Amino acid sequence: MSETTSPEPRTRWSEVSGGLGGATAYQQRFDDLAASGVDIHGEAAFVESLLPAPARVLDAGCGTGRVATQLTSLGYDCVGVDADAEMVAVAERRDPATRWVRQDLSRLELRTQAFALAILAGNVIPLLAPGTLLEAVERLTAHLEPGGLLVAGFGLDTDHLPPGCPVTPLADYDRACEVAGLSFLRRYASWDRASWRPDAGYAVSVHRRND
Repeated sequence: MSETTSPEPRTRWSEVSGGLGGATAYQQRFDDLAASGVDIHGEAAFVESLLPAPARVLDAGCGTGRVATQLTSLGYDCVGVDADAEMVAVAERRDPATRWVRQDLSRLELRTQAFALAILAGNVIPLLAPGTLLEAVERLTAHLEPGGLLVAGFGLDTDHLPPGCPVTPLADYDRACEVAGLSFLRRYASWDRASWRPDAGYAVSVHRRND
């Protein structure tokens, strides 16, 4: 089931996705990887390492639903949210069991709140609409239960980002989390929990809601 709101700001994804058909092509890449034997569920495994099912999880910037669908299959109560109508449509076709919502994260307002964890996978942070980083983090924080976790993984250089997507400095993200009322817990260089190093091209960060 999905719900929609009024027109939202254009995200950077809308600029780099290639237009109509971008969602299908995006999902096909992961289908091809899975068919070749590649494990495409590192993000869901990371969530499992932080808290067991059942728990309420928000897949923020869910795209075609790869992470949310896996979390649902593992027993989590998962909601997927994305601003891209085509992405949400693909997710709905592939997994009618999960709740899908079309909203921009900077204006997120779900009827059901109090998630134990919100995850931003797939370079959601650098693909946000320009100028909306703080608003998005604040809205996500508002949807966490006290002590809830915000987990974000995104590239820090052009090698780890889609062509045309600018880098979001890690310091900007950390600052937005601090302003939104989140405390830093830990950071890794990959979803399989590789040790963090300052020259890493990718970061997976875990923050906790303070109250």
